[in-house]
Amino acid sequence: MRTTLRTGRISVVFAAVSALALALAGCGDDDDGANATPNETNGNQSASTVQLPRLNGEKLQIAAVWSGAEQKNFTKVLKEFEKRTGATVTFVPAQDPIVNFLGTKIAGGAPPDVAMLPQVGAIQQAVERKWAKPVGAEAKAQLAKNYSTGWQQLGAVDGTQYGVYYKAANKSLIWYNNTVFENAGATEPKTWKEFLATAETISASGVTPVSVGGADGWVLTDWFENIYLSQAGPEKYDQLAQHKIKWTDPSVKAALTTLGELFGKPALIAGGADGALQTEFPTSVTQTFSGGDQPKAAMVFEGDFVTVNIAQTKAKIGTDAKVFPFPAVGAQPPVVTGGDAAVALKDSKGAQALLTFLASSDAAKISAESGGFISPNKSLDLSAYPNDVQRAIAKALIAAGDNFRFDMSDQMPQSFGGTPGKGEWKALQDFLKNPKDVAGAQQRLESDAAKAYKS
Repeated sequence: MRTTLRTGRISVVFAAVSALALALAGCGDDDDGANATPNETNGNQSASTVQLPRLNGEKLQIAAVWSGAEQKNFTKVLKEFEKRTGATVTFVPAQDPIVNFLGTKIAGGAPPDVAMLPQVGAIQQAVERKWAKPVGAEAKAQLAKNYSTGWQQLGAVDGTQYGVYYKAANKSLIWYNNTVFENAGATEPKTWKEFLATAETISASGVTPVSVGGADGWVLTDWFENIYLSQAGPEKYDQLAQHKIKWTDPSVKAALTTLGELFGKPALIAGGADGALQTEFPTSVTQTFSGGDQPKAAMVFEGDFVTVNIAQTKAKIGTDAKVFPFPAVGAQPPVVTGGDAAVALKDSKGAQALLTFLASSDAAKISAESGGFISPNKSLDLSAYPNDVQRAIAKALIAAGDNFRFDMSDQMPQSFGGTPGKGEWKALQDFLKNPKDVAGAQQRLESDAAKAYKS
């Protein structure tokens, strides 16, 4: 049985949407903390909130599919762990799909001590293959103290805790180039219909409206999931995530048809479909905020982690780069989240100590101060975030409690929902290339899903 949130007791899946919209609306030009250092803006104390054992030179490895600024920022967390414990921790860059990468390491007799798993389905597979080790008492105590029930359950399989969700993502955001919007006389849309009208307005001003990182299939799954959740509703979303309804269901047809309203107009997408399919996610962001008042695109969709890539441009978050919630397709805007969970692959004192640290607000504070990071840790002081935009996004995520839906593709078998060039990633890339073939996309999705769930 796949591990998902216990949705029956969640009565309002969209509870945080209005709070997010209001919070984001209030962090525009007066974002006085956007470019200040954390100490300048909040004066946080660095007193320890968690006790860690001395590990006396123990050598550990942690694997994750992170690179660039994301990896560099996480290294700061590992350095603090080393300082407190006396251990030595090596970061091991992994490749997608990480389950295959770990399988190779384990077969070779050299698994990392801890792995950051970006899919609920990957945690399930690690447990089924008897790779994952249960979370120890100290880490569980930190989870109980710092995490809502929903985030704890996402890291559990059949009632046993295996994962510590260190990093979260609000994946229901549209970031935009404010200069382009002002020049075009465009305003932030609240509905899908308004979003398409805004895109046409921006196009008429001489700037291509939307940047799509289609070379990375997960970006396309996020587009689909936000549309599907808002249009079909949370119950259908849960059913499709667990393959209790087929991808040939009319609700999938409706969502793909809606997505095709954007993908079917090449003039609205930077580089057209062919260009989007050659554009990796980081580039989709930087090309939106580079080039002065004539960037390659005006808007880019993705989570709060977009801020890491915006930081590689001259754009200032909150003034040059602004954000609004993903527009409502149905009655309400969607709230889709993602995250990375730390899972121990070795029974060792060091691995459990690292899980304990990652479940603490101490570790979360270091990453939050670095930017491009949102924590599901409710004990983290929001002043640790480097600007008002990230504080607003983090506040809305914590305020949501258990009222959210986790990334659908990350709940599925990785062979279908998380493998480059296969399954849902490939099917949606093909759909971007030919958005008129809704029925064909549905058939391919269902065929691949059926094989993945059966195996």
